[in-house]
Amino acid sequence: MSAKKQYVLCIDNTDYQASLITRKVYEVIPDEQAEKDDLIRVVDESGEDYLYHTSLFVFIQLPVEVEKALVAA
Repeated sequence: MSAKKQYVLCIDNTDYQASLITRKVYEVIPDEQAEKDDLIRVVDESGEDYLYHTSLFVFIQLPVEVEKALVAA
């Protein structure tokens, strides 16, 4: 059984203006080691996955319909 996807909203892109867009939703890529250091892995605007400090984001829960739309996009 797969784990439920997690999403974050970028609230601060200081020092990462080219990589992150404020008020944009990003899907979290599970990374247990990163989580131990208060980091999360997301695919940023470069199209690659990178680690960022959790303070740049807030975790959000999306309605099922929104999650389906994101997966289909």
